[in-house]
Amino acid sequence: MIITMDAQATAAHIGAVFMTVQSLGGTPYAMHSNGHPVIVGIGIDRSLAIDRLAALPGVEDITDIKQPYKLASRAAKAENSRVQVGNVCIGGPEIIIIAGLHSVESREQLLETAWAVQEAGGKVLCGSLATSPMAPAISRAARLRGLELLAEARQETGLPIMAEVITPESVPMVAEYADILQIGAGNMQNYALLHAVGRVQRPVVLKRGMMNDVQEWLMAAEYILSSGNNQVILAEGGIRTFEKMTRRTFDLAVVPLLKKLTHLPVIADPSHATGRWDLVPAIARAAIAAGADGLFVEVRSPYSEGKRSEDPQSLDTNHFAEMIVSLRLIARALGRTLS
Repeated sequence: MIITMDAQATAAHIGAVFMTVQSLGGTPYAMHSNGHPVIVGIGIDRSLAIDRLAALPGVEDITDIKQPYKLASRAAKAENSRVQVGNVCIGGPEIIIIAGLHSVESREQLLETAWAVQEAGGKVLCGSLATSPMAPAISRAARLRGLELLAEARQETGLPIMAEVITPESVPMVAEYADILQIGAGNMQNYALLHAVGRVQRPVVLKRGMMNDVQEWLMAAEYILSSGNNQVILAEGGIRTFEKMTRRTFDLAVVPLLKKLTHLPVIADPSHATGRWDLVPAIARAAIAAGADGLFVEVRSPYSEGKRSEDPQSLDTNHFAEMIVSLRLIARALGRTLS
């Protein structure tokens, strides 16, 4: 249920609505939509609540949300949400490029890549810390060292950093260093992890599970939002189909679809979607043309050229810079910017 308040509603009016929703056994969440305070009440019996809520001062309108994802729905918030990370705004008119290494292996490798990302126009630096569930032998000390290197790269370049979390226990450590927390596709429905990132005030990039539909994805975002963190960014990285010539199938239609269904920012990950560096620029351009607010791209450091850890989806720094140039033309045609 959405309780829209008058634009001039006072804090006392809003507080009275909160208390009423709670007295009816529901949970209230405060939002803003089109300049109006909005309270989303979840878990309320409409037949019992409508008369009591409508009689409260400052209440302008009461409507139902038909979608199961209440807080993430466009019905709850008409305008696009923007996630602020330092001086970087994701979800605004500027298209944001998040880029970095498949695997952080050394200080030299990371710093060289960080400077190349910044010079080309990237706004956020990322780097895998070997935190995959497939590599349980990686020690906490090794992960901590990776975070320290990312933090050093941030200090050197000024780029905010993004790092992946894979267990609820890892969230405090990663949140201490990273500006953005990433939840990978394999953890999209790890509800303990979703709850853990929902309790920290850090932006979260939530990747779509390769076997999950859009409603399941939005319900995962809802779990984070309902836990108290409204800084959620959705990342499309492809779904599993019968096609074997690409790692996954990039779902281009999901970008404009999400723009209709939710107010949350949407970015695309063409690196993991295709698994092929030579396809990344084309898919990146298509995603931006479709309305994506940014990209998440893997870049190969020249320092580590030829090392086995570099997956075939990683662009070298020259191709990355060339891709950014082409993306600027598309952004300009759409009335957006990419610095």
